[in-house]
Amino acid sequence: MKNYLFLILLLLGCQTKTTDNSPKKVAVIISTLNNPWFVVLAEAAAAKAKELGYEAKIFDSQNNTALETDHFDNAIASGYDAVLFNPTDADGSVVNVKKAKEAGVAVFCIDREVNSADAATSQILSDNYSGCVSIGKYFVETMNKKGKYVELLGLVGDNNTWNRSKGFHSVVDKFPELKMVAQQSADFDRNKGLEVMESILQAHPDITAVFCGNDAMAMGAFQALISSGKANQVKVFGFDGADDVLSSIKSKKISATCLQFPKLMAQTAAIFADEYFNGKRDFPKKMPVAVELVSQKNIADYE
Repeated sequence: MKNYLFLILLLLGCQTKTTDNSPKKVAVIISTLNNPWFVVLAEAAAAKAKELGYEAKIFDSQNNTALETDHFDNAIASGYDAVLFNPTDADGSVVNVKKAKEAGVAVFCIDREVNSADAATSQILSDNYSGCVSIGKYFVETMNKKGKYVELLGLVGDNNTWNRSKGFHSVVDKFPELKMVAQQSADFDRNKGLEVMESILQAHPDITAVFCGNDAMAMGAFQALISSGKANQVKVFGFDGADDVLSSIKSKKISATCLQFPKLMAQTAAIFADEYFNGKRDFPKKMPVAVELVSQKNIADYE
């Protein structure tokens, strides 16, 4: 019955597809708006689409693949012409992208990818692995090649989580006196980063560093360190380039982060959608966007 109803909605959606005389519609479907970084991503994508002359609406998936599916069904049935998409899950989101493709709706992934070579029209992604190679090198230097540390992972279903972790470990694991005593997911969430870090500190009070897969978790971990009186003993490393972390690097609270460019990725996706509407079909399947290491050494360059 559900498939039958969706087919009806899909047919209605096809009938209400924008005509050549009306503005095309762009859906911006974002994994979560409970993180300022993703708010910037969403708003930049929608603003660029509007600047290019299209209607644009933001949808919040709240890190829930089922809600993401509802957003895709709604976008297709409501006659949206393209989706600028930040997936909730690399595997679980593939079916939604393929569904849109079958309905003739172009999908441009932003920041996060789906595990399909041809489902999305294009995927614009930060070079997470290389960025974390850089942060791994700085971590080794800052730690003087020794010490106990922990790692806070992001969402386990997101490829960014593992690309960042792998890039970091490709460097750090070469130094046997750097020992990881705990590795746990905090879902890229600040509050979970705080909770997980509090738990880890009870089991491992003698750690000297924490590497976090994003800046939200880094700020949560830092708050836990303040509460435990260890903020001056444990070095914190993040990833994203969020404003609060850049400020914390300047004030020598956070050691380093990797700066991503969410506006660039979002605006590129909107420009690609515009080019698609104007007949272009040859897009890079994956377009890497470089990230930059920001530390206490070079923070003045980013003020």
